[in-house]
Amino acid sequence: MAKKRILSGMRPTGPLHLGNLHGALANWKKMQEDYECFFFIADWHALTSDYDMTAPIQGYATDIFIDWLSVGLSPDKCTLFVQSHIKEHAELSLLLSMITPLPWLERNPTYKEQIAELKDKDLSTFGFLGYPVLQAADIIMYKANGVPVGIDQAPHVELTREIARRFNYLYGNIFPIPETILTETSKILGIDRRKMSKSYNNAIFLSDSLEEIRNKVSQMITDPQRARRTDPGNPEVCNVFSFHHLYSGQQTVQHVDPECRKAQIGCVECKEMMAENLIRALEPLHEKRAYYKAHPDTVRAIIEDGDERARTVARKTMEEVREAIKI
Repeated sequence: MAKKRILSGMRPTGPLHLGNLHGALANWKKMQEDYECFFFIADWHALTSDYDMTAPIQGYATDIFIDWLSVGLSPDKCTLFVQSHIKEHAELSLLLSMITPLPWLERNPTYKEQIAELKDKDLSTFGFLGYPVLQAADIIMYKANGVPVGIDQAPHVELTREIARRFNYLYGNIFPIPETILTETSKILGIDRRKMSKSYNNAIFLSDSLEEIRNKVSQMITDPQRARRTDPGNPEVCNVFSFHHLYSGQQTVQHVDPECRKAQIGCVECKEMMAENLIRALEPLHEKRAYYKAHPDTVRAIIEDGDERARTVARKTMEEVREAIKI
């Protein structure tokens, strides 16, 4: 039986961090074994918010691609490509924009949230309002059966489903309606206990050096009520302890928990222990990352191969779309 097809992408707006690893990449790596996967660098989507700072986008895109390969995404199991290299995305987005009602875009919850969050940017642009149409084109271009997302991104997929239904109603049954595949994600916060984010300057990046990791871990907020070494702590509210669950193993967790509660271990010692375990866990990723950084031609060849595979599918889809629309 043929594998179901999924698609997802990432915007190249900065280096990837541990939140990206646990929020998406770890799931993508698992899913490549059971699905036909298309994963892409959404560089046109980066322009919706960073249209005035385009110079870093290409460098970020390459670094993200290297991170994908280093984490374990395989070009033998996935089609890995760059959005802007497949011009058919722009054509399908234009055609979908002709049939997408404006109120659908205006009620998009992310549209309002981003405008409120990014107050220093002028997001009153056609591109930002219409990015869900481009997103729909990205997904249905490859006739994806599903889109792996976290619960906060589910409305995006629902809008794609509505656009696909409207196209099929007007022009014929061309596109499957993609399912929302909710993926389990490990809760991981930034060093300040807020959501890990580049914009908050609280992230541990996959590209960080060993010393950068140790320095950032040393700044992590622990139990706010534990002011002195002799004060008992509460691991349940400590961000470092949540990292122990991910990187230190059950034996360490069982050791740290009671000692923290009895003030038998200090926060500095706890952080140092976790930092070394985190570094050890990231060591294979760092080794692969160093290899791909030293072999840019290999990375370029993988991108070109993925682009060609994606382009072949996209061209076939657009032939069907043009015939259906009679243009």
